[in-house]
Amino acid sequence: MTERASIRLNGVTLPPQMIAAEAQHHPARTPAAAFDAAARALIVRTLLLEEANRLGVVAEPNWVEAGKRELDDEARIRKLIESEIQMTEPAALACRTFYDENPARFRTADLFEASHILFSAHPHDAEAYGAAGARAEVVIAELQQSPERFEALARELSQCDSRSGGGRLGQINPGETVPEFEAALRSLEVGGITQKPVMSRFGAHIVRLDGRAAGNTLPFEYVEASIGDYLTERQWRRDVAAYVEKLIGLAQIEGIDMAPNAPFENRAA
Repeated sequence: MTERASIRLNGVTLPPQMIAAEAQHHPARTPAAAFDAAARALIVRTLLLEEANRLGVVAEPNWVEAGKRELDDEARIRKLIESEIQMTEPAALACRTFYDENPARFRTADLFEASHILFSAHPHDAEAYGAAGARAEVVIAELQQSPERFEALARELSQCDSRSGGGRLGQINPGETVPEFEAALRSLEVGGITQKPVMSRFGAHIVRLDGRAAGNTLPFEYVEASIGDYLTERQWRRDVAAYVEKLIGLAQIEGIDMAPNAPFENRAA
């Protein structure tokens, strides 16, 4: 295995042990990716602290939660950012434009009423899972001829507790069911029954949409303040990222590429 090059910041080598200790705070797909993320975070933190030293930043640690205060370095980084990056409130026109361009964000969720017939099987049991799908196909074929038999078949065949109510699940909010089930609900017209088994981690479902209450778009006046807060926060984060990029550009960094993953990574901020 090729030994990786040392990571150096302005001529000083970052101890691998220090990077490895930091890596626990940076979950990633591979240990190498976590190591690189940790190294980038340490470089950014070091650059911010060096800039705080250069500017003579002094800060009193804040309480971040009951019984826990910031570390001194965390407080100084926070103070540096506060002094160098100003929060800028967006113009009213920017808020209105964001509202008009993102209507889905300001719409209350659709509500569904649904029923289902479930043939239970675990996806890891390929034979049982396939059999559940095949049984669902047979029942779907029967329902295509006699859709009024849905509740009777649910009581007879379904392997869900809802069988006692003819398969009725009642009112369903978005996110309350598995994605496959919710996608089926969204694809159906009221009264419609899925024409193919809906396969999920629970097995094979036959889904009927019993009702839909469409969501409503919230008035601009109702969400204007929250849009302003969001845009302010978004611009602040962009300004912080640009500030960090500037510090990185002025530093001599060896052994790691900062460009692909150089967001502001500081747990103190």
